[in-house]
Order: sequence, then C-alpha cells, then structure tokens
Amino acid sequence: MISRKFFERALTDWMKGDGPESDIVISSRVRIARNMSGYPFPMLATKSQSQEVLEKVGQVLQADGLAEWGSFEFLTLNNLNDLEKKVLVEKHLISPNLANESQNGAVLLNESESVSIMVNEEDHLRIQVLCSGFQIREAWSIANRVDDIFENQLEYAFDEKRGFLTSCPTNVGTGIRASVMIHLPALVMTQQINRILQAITQVGLAVRGIYGEGSEAVGNLFQISNQITLGQSEEEILDNLYGVVRQIIEHERSARQVLASESRARLQDRVCRSYGVLTHAVIMDSKEAAQRLSDVRLGADLGILKGVPQAALNELLVMTQPAFLQQLTGEKLSADDRDIRRAELIRSRLAQR
Repeated sequence: MISRKFFERALTDWMKGDGPESDIVISSRVRIARNMSGYPFPMLATKSQSQEVLEKVGQVLQADGLAEWGSFEFLTLNNLNDLEKKVLVEKHLISPNLANESQNGAVLLNESESVSIMVNEEDHLRIQVLCSGFQIREAWSIANRVDDIFENQLEYAFDEKRGFLTSCPTNVGTGIRASVMIHLPALVMTQQINRILQAITQVGLAVRGIYGEGSEAVGNLFQISNQITLGQSEEEILDNLYGVVRQIIEHERSARQVLASESRARLQDRVCRSYGVLTHAVIMDSKEAAQRLSDVRLGADLGILKGVPQAALNELLVMTQPAFLQQLTGEKLSADDRDIRRAELIRSRLAQR
C-alpha cells in the first residue's frame, strides 16, 4: 500500500529553513544520471526491458548501506493518479518528464524525502539529494555514497574516454547536475539581476525557474546549476558552482543593506502591504502569491516582520501549488476555485504565526 504522507505532507526536511545561508538559499540539490549496461536508454527500451530495469533497481533496496538514510518506499508511477504525480513534481521529488512521459517509471523515496531516486526517466537512474540551505557539498557527499551502493549492485554504462553514458549528450561525463534554489528579491528590486544573471551564464552555469528547464522564475526564486558535465571532475563542477553562488549571496546581502538603509520606508511599506494582502485577500492567483510571499520572506529576513518562520513560508511554496491545493481539499478545482482556496490557506497559515 502506498504511503499517503508523500502526498499529504508539504513540509519536508529540505524546506525547514535550518541550513546555512537559508535566508537566501532555500535548498541545495545534486542529481546524478546513470544508466545500466546492456539495456537501451529508457526512450528506446521496450516495456519488458523497462520492467527488468525496475526489478533490478528494486533489488538494490535490500543492499547494505541504504538504511543510513532511513527506509525507502518504491512508488511505481503507473499506480499513481495524475494529481499525485503532479504533487511529487511540485515537491521537487520527481521531474515533469517522469510524471508525463515515462514508461514503467518509478521513484524511490526515503522517509524524510531528502533522497529520491527516479527510475526510467530520461536515464535509468536519476539519484537526487536535497538539503536545506547552502549545502551543495553535503548534498554531493550523500549522492555519491548512494551512487556507490547502486554501482556495487548494478553494472553502469561507462566509457573510459567519455565517462558515464547518458541519454542526453549534455549529461555525458560525470552525469552530475548540481543546483541551488536561491531567493534574490533585493537584486531584482535594485535592478541588478540582469547583470548578475548574464555574468552567471558566462561562467558555464544555467539559470532557470524553480521547476527547472522551461519553467518561469516567479517570486524572485531562481535555480542556478552547472551546464558542463564533460571534461571537468565532480569537484571542479561543485567548486565552480559554490564559488559563484557565494558571490551571488554577497551581492544579495549588499543589495538588502542598500534597501534597508536608503529606502527603508519604501521597503517597509512594500513588505507590510504584501503581508496585509496575504492575510486579508479572498482571491489569490499563484503568481501574485509567489510575489507577495517573496516580499514577506524578505521582510522577515530583515526583521521588518517578526515571528514569521522560514519553514512556514517554504511550506506555502508547495501548499499553494495547483496540484497540492486540490490534493489538500480532496477535490478537483477550477482555476477560480483554486485562487479562492489558495487565499484561504495563506490566511490560515499566516494567522498561526
């Protein structure tokens, strides 16, 4: 029987806001792409071949070592409805690609949802680790150890010259994709963000919305990740991302200081207006909710608003998404009904502070 906690619980460990630099960096993620030797990539595999991959991966759950991260549950996508799949996407536990297009897809989730292992997505395995705050090296350490456990049980597709072989050429080599979800409201308000983002792309990094490629950056939240996987070691990839993100954090802190010292009244007015709207609005669409919550987050970080915990704001990032709202209410909602329920939920959560 599938545990309901993955669909009914919005707040997971990586959202608790207790990691380093968590006032700016929401989370750190490392994802490793791997394929099994002797099997076609998932997009070319037959149903029986995909099923064999599922069975072999499932056997690894019995291997020594995985228990370090708690018990895992094996969720096959064919046993989930569309709403449940979308909830897992909104919680960043599976990709939209796995939810929409996978044949015999599955995900292995540990209790805390810090480790998720997608099966038969674009590659046979996508090992993902999520940590709170700026902990990219810690996320890599865990992902690397989980990867070692699977590599001891499965024969990976590997080439001496090219490294790990993947479905998409941009992942060939290390197969590692490291990223941070970062909140940059002050850089946006001071109109420095475009210059910063252009500089990021010039050093081999990509900037996307919080749901990855093709998603829009809303609520001043951005996902920054490496683009290069071939020709660099894992350490070089992580060091480059770490160094750039560290600089972005300092730029954001400086911009916040400028706003707090030179435009204090305007900033306070903006924060308090957004808080007032969030605590009294009857209708709220997702874009406005993201922007208003961004203002409140900034106000809480700068001490303008007292008693608003980061964990509650991070939880609302997930709870206000369309699928989770419908899962929470237990019914399919129209866009207008979602906007009403979203406003009601935000009012209720912020009233608890």
